[in-house]
Amino acid sequence: MQASELLALFATCADAQAAALAPVRGAARRARTDVPGQYALDLVADAAVLEVLAPSGVAIVSEESGRSGPSDATVTVVVDPVDGSTNCSRRIPYWAISLCALDADGPLAAFVANQVTGERFTAVRGGGAWADGVPIEASPATRIADSMLAVGSLPDRHLGWKQYRAMGSCALALCDVAAGRFDGYFGHRVGEAPWDYLGALLICTEAGACVIDARGRDLATTDPEARRDLIAAGTPELLDELRSELSA
Repeated sequence: MQASELLALFATCADAQAAALAPVRGAARRARTDVPGQYALDLVADAAVLEVLAPSGVAIVSEESGRSGPSDATVTVVVDPVDGSTNCSRRIPYWAISLCALDADGPLAAFVANQVTGERFTAVRGGGAWADGVPIEASPATRIADSMLAVGSLPDRHLGWKQYRAMGSCALALCDVAAGRFDGYFGHRVGEAPWDYLGALLICTEAGACVIDARGRDLATTDPEARRDLIAAGTPELLDELRSELSA
């Protein structure tokens, strides 16, 4: 599939996810399954997204249902049906659907949508990054002291940031780094899975931001067992300072 076709497919997934979750209200919105950390709404969203993705012939790696689709597919789509499930369950307006298509050369096309505000981030390898069709670029901040950072969890000590926010959605926080709203992000030993960050990874890199694993491991993996410790920044200088401070 071409990148444009993949983005259109991902937009359909987002519409299907939103329609499936709209009637889930009240106690059902907060209901849990027997799987630690999983909400019933995650399964509702997953079923809706898989119904759209499966006929396309791509391989699929989903947070909720694992691997599916043809094993010989040339494109694998890694999907988090609801990134920020706790926010979603409590109607905190910061949760997303995140999809990334990977081929033999890595991330090819990405789509992350805030399903409350409707804002949609997209990127194509070599084609730039966009928010609702408008090009985005990362922040020029080079020092922690001047930065507003998004965090997955707090480190053991204050790193000297100007301000910070813990938003509850890795995908959206990274997209906000790509858009220059946050100057950087770090998970600090959270151990983000590929579906948490892959969609936003391509959006960040195409917007000029830098994203690494704190231990130097490859981020472009479809292994559902993989976990990474993310550090992201709008500039190499800020990335280097964050990496140094977090490893101290």
